[in-house]
Amino acid sequence: MRRWLRKSPVQTFLLLPLATLAWEFAVFGTLRFEPVFLPLMLWGYLQYRLCGRYRIALGGGGPGLSGAPPERLVDTGIYAWTRNPMYLGHIIYMIGVALTCQSLFAAVIAVARTVWFHFRALRDERGLAARFGEPYIAYTRRVKRWIPGVL
Repeated sequence: MRRWLRKSPVQTFLLLPLATLAWEFAVFGTLRFEPVFLPLMLWGYLQYRLCGRYRIALGGGGPGLSGAPPERLVDTGIYAWTRNPMYLGHIIYMIGVALTCQSLFAAVIAVARTVWFHFRALRDERGLAARFGEPYIAYTRRVKRWIPGVL
């Protein structure tokens, strides 16, 4: 159970919303709900989920890079636009939670987890560079880590 709770999808898509609800009800006794931001949550979740399926289908390996890294470099589809679309899906979802729940608590968690995902991406990229060599290095020169054309 403890190992399951340490998985980033469990933390992002289950624990963050539950912790946010618990915090908002414990501290304020209510939830300020803005349904206009629900599509942001859906976007983030679907981006995470669909990009993962795409990467596994084309690159092989498993859902996490540390457990079962891809066998082939994937640089097409959304991976031609951003190197970390699954992590970006997590971040979009967390921003959606903060905005939907109008929660400063969730916003602080989203910022902290974004920093954590950045350092995780750096670690992953070192492993991918060691695994795929020059083709991966060339890919990192062509494609931004986070937001196409920006970061």
